[in-house]
Amino acid sequence: MLRSISATALALVAAQAAHAADFTWASNTDPQTMDPHAVNSAPVLGFLNNVYEGLVRRGKDMTIEPALATGWEPIGDGEGWRFILRQGVTFQDGSAFTAQDVLFSYERASSEEADTRSWFAPVSQVNVVDDFTIDIMTTAPNPIFPDSIANWMIMDSGWAEANDATRPDKDQGNFATLNANGTGAFRVTAREPGLRTVLEPFDGWWGTPEHNITRAEFTPIQNPATAVAALLSGDVDFINPVPIQDVARLKADPSVEVIQGIEARIIMLGFPHEADALKYSAETSDTNPFADVRVRRAVAHAINVPAILQTIMRGSAEPASQLVSAAMRGYTPSLSDRPAHDPDAARALLAEAGYPDGFSFGLKCPNDRYLNDEAVCQAITGMLAQVGIKATLDAMPVQNYWPELRADNYDMYLLGWSPGTFDAEHPIRFLAATPNEDAKLGSWNFGGYSNARVDELLPMIQSEIDDTKRQAMLDETARILQEEVAYVPLYVQPLVWGTKADIDLTQRPDDFFILRWVTVN
Repeated sequence: MLRSISATALALVAAQAAHAADFTWASNTDPQTMDPHAVNSAPVLGFLNNVYEGLVRRGKDMTIEPALATGWEPIGDGEGWRFILRQGVTFQDGSAFTAQDVLFSYERASSEEADTRSWFAPVSQVNVVDDFTIDIMTTAPNPIFPDSIANWMIMDSGWAEANDATRPDKDQGNFATLNANGTGAFRVTAREPGLRTVLEPFDGWWGTPEHNITRAEFTPIQNPATAVAALLSGDVDFINPVPIQDVARLKADPSVEVIQGIEARIIMLGFPHEADALKYSAETSDTNPFADVRVRRAVAHAINVPAILQTIMRGSAEPASQLVSAAMRGYTPSLSDRPAHDPDAARALLAEAGYPDGFSFGLKCPNDRYLNDEAVCQAITGMLAQVGIKATLDAMPVQNYWPELRADNYDMYLLGWSPGTFDAEHPIRFLAATPNEDAKLGSWNFGGYSNARVDELLPMIQSEIDDTKRQAMLDETARILQEEVAYVPLYVQPLVWGTKADIDLTQRPDDFFILRWVTVN
């Protein structure tokens, strides 16, 4: 049997080598950095999953599987997790991978400078047992911890120290911003931010290649029409996303294929809960109408989500009522109804809150991050104006967008969130927990939403092993977030990829594009 498997593997490698090929792809967003701990966003993490690896990873079916750890088990009575590390692994510069690199990567990724520090809120300490065994201790039992670190990538401690990159620097940048040294299937051989990034196979990778790529080049193309033209002309092999309005045209062309699915990402509106006043309002420069739940509820009633899905998304998206979709663990079926489109109810709520004539405000929106993001924001602007809430829309590239939100330069904003754990706990921790840097909570809760009961429930949700009890707490949290209109969930973003007909690949619902699953026929 062993000989048969070996022969099959050799035949696969030989077949791939015979059809080795260059591969080019494009997306509307360039990864901001090559540093896996500097920016917690899908364009960065998805791209770097091709270069760096974690202790665990997600497979084609999104289940957790071994990566740099070959196995893991709970320690004691929920005290933490022991990870057995893979031996014989080297980084792309030839350095050996050991438990010291895991400890270093924990200290780096959980530091104040890291955008990933919230991932490690449950961790109390990390202990090196030996070169290939490491214990990650948690403050309470944490049954979903292995799932929560699928995108935590391990860096070479010696490489980072030698290049003065022991901590991430997302503002000024450092050596790790433009350079990479992972253990993954591909290595970065050229990086020109905003122009191109070149990847080539890492010959020393510990895994068995499932691809036949000899060189891959990524190019950001912000203009959707330009991206479609590049695919049709053969200038690129793959684009993500395909503009919804071009799906039918591409499907009619036999040289390309459109791959459609539903992403794990919820598109929502966020509010400045803790702001004393609006920043971009002529009438309410000394007050914050969005601090009143009646105003937030009015916003929810004013937006015609079915119209957005029908006209802008061409029927390819699904309405959302919670911070996770129905496909995620912990979703609450009893709260599946979202606020009805009811302009009269919206006007009545505004009058009750003391704004019978409405008010003006500033709406921030990216124009190259989510599918049809600017068009959606333009539609929302028109719908809100119908009830007297007059928005000045400011749409911008995502590289400028996140700094604006972190600097509180908004009155309302558009946000998409895909739970890295595929569990409802994830957005609660990042979006609904009261921001607390020391506790590593609420790192993407830009508006400062805060509810004492939600904060009380979160650690219990994280540690509860009984699924029935845990779901009851998730249901209570979802009910609170709905009643208080902490956010206005709009829809589940569709996944629409376009590829040349001779390309085989795997579309994951987290919208991560994994090169080691690509074959050019």
